[in-house]
Parts: sequence; structure tokens; C-alpha cells
Amino acid sequence: MIKGSHFRFNKQERSGIFFLLLIIFIFQGIYFYVKAKPFSTSPAVKVNTTEQAHLDSLKGLAQMDAGKIFPFNPNYITDHKGYALGMSLEELDRLFDYRDKNKFINSAEEFQKVTQISDSLLNKIAPYFKFPAWAKTASVIQKKSNQKRSEIYEVGDLNQATAEELMRVNGVGPTLSKRIVKFRDRLGGFVVNEQLYDVYGLEPEVVQRTLKRFQILQPPVIKKININQATAEELSQLVYINQDMALEIVLHRKRNGPFSSLDELVGVGAFPTDRIERIKLYLTL
Repeated sequence: MIKGSHFRFNKQERSGIFFLLLIIFIFQGIYFYVKAKPFSTSPAVKVNTTEQAHLDSLKGLAQMDAGKIFPFNPNYITDHKGYALGMSLEELDRLFDYRDKNKFINSAEEFQKVTQISDSLLNKIAPYFKFPAWAKTASVIQKKSNQKRSEIYEVGDLNQATAEELMRVNGVGPTLSKRIVKFRDRLGGFVVNEQLYDVYGLEPEVVQRTLKRFQILQPPVIKKININQATAEELSQLVYINQDMALEIVLHRKRNGPFSSLDELVGVGAFPTDRIERIKLYLTL
């Protein structure tokens, strides 16, 4: 009797062998294809993309500003802006030190005096300086006050003046003098002379006469509020920010992430853009 062959396969086994051969054939095809056409990928070793991007951004900013300069307030020049304008680190440090003392630059001449930049650089960038309207008025007042100060009277400290002393200024009566003192107390002391313009009911002409008699001789020490960490309650403690605006700032921060610049505040709801320079005195990032 002839026994059955050991090499006979049933239908399921034949299907398995077929698929095995098919898989081997596919992998062989992929191998020869890759060998014939290697992938054109970038090299595994790469440069430091973060540092390179930073350098490229600086270069791009410099090229952009070199071609066209937009009007700006020189009191708030950043490191990048100063670099693009051609200022040295020492000149920028002098400006930053001056601002850290809560002092404002009100003219191109004063900018050069503080930073000690060259005449050629000043002539190049000064036409683009944009000072607030009150800064120009304050600059004129300061010059006239300095010229006549010794001839008329000794200037008193605006942060120490009593309501009775303020009433010596023509146009400042009992109501306005008390209002000035009350506003000063809410601020914790005037930081810059120009804040006197913010006293309700005080006409610009009266402010000018007041600043001839009183100047900020001892500015207060300001503990600035971190705009990216403060609560709405903390922000509303500022004279210039009410409760509703404080809530809008916090909500904007939650939706859009931390502020990268204090100037971004002007895009928050009904933010008082005309007071942005004053408000910046009390905030930090």
C-alpha cells in the first residue's frame, strides 16, 4: 500500500504559504527601490535653530528699520529698537537708568544729554521722535521755570505742599487745592509733574502756573504691579484703572496669554489710551 505524500498541503496551508511569499516579494521590492532612489532628507546634524532664528530676527529688524523708521516715543526704546537705530549698549543703559528713576525725556536735546549719542545719530533719528502733547508743554514750562525760578521765588515740593500753600496759585481755590491733595494721596505721591493735568477741573493754564511754584523734588518710591500676575482687585487699586477695566485686562490675559509689552494694553476694551504713559509708571512685566 502506497502511503500519502508528506508534501501535500491543505487549502489553508497553501493560502498561508502564498501570503508569506507575497510579503517577501513586497519587502524585496521596497529594498531595491530605496537602494535605487535614496531619500533626499536634511542632515541629522542641525544648527541651533533657536539662536539662528533670534539672529535672523535681529537682522531683519535692523534691515527693516534701516529702510524706514516709524515715529516713536524715545522714552520707551527697547533693546531691539535701540540696536536697529544704531545705539550702543552704553547709550541704551544710560537711557534705561534714567527711566528707572521715573524721569521722562521731553526733547531731542534732552535725549542726547542723557544718552550721550553723537550729533550725526541724533540728526538721523530725532525727526522721528514723537512726544505726547503734554510733554511738549511740560518742556516749555520747565525751560521758562528754570529761567525765572531764581528771580521770582523758591520752588516748593509738589508732593509736600499743603492745600493752603496751593491756594497761593492764581486760579486754585479751596475746592481745587483740596482736590489736588486728595488726588496726590490716592496716587501715593506724584511721580511726574504732568500728573497734575489729571486732576479733575484743573485747567491747563492753572496747571502751568502751579508748576511754576511747585515741582516734584522728592518723587515717591513706586512698587510696580506685574501686569501678568496681578489680580483684578490689585489692578483696580491704581487711580487710572477702574474695576471694569481691571477685569477686562485679566480676561484678555487669560484668553491671549501674558502681555509681552505694556503697549499691548491699548488693545484691551475701552482702555484709556491717552493715559497709557502715566499708567506705565505703575506697571511692569
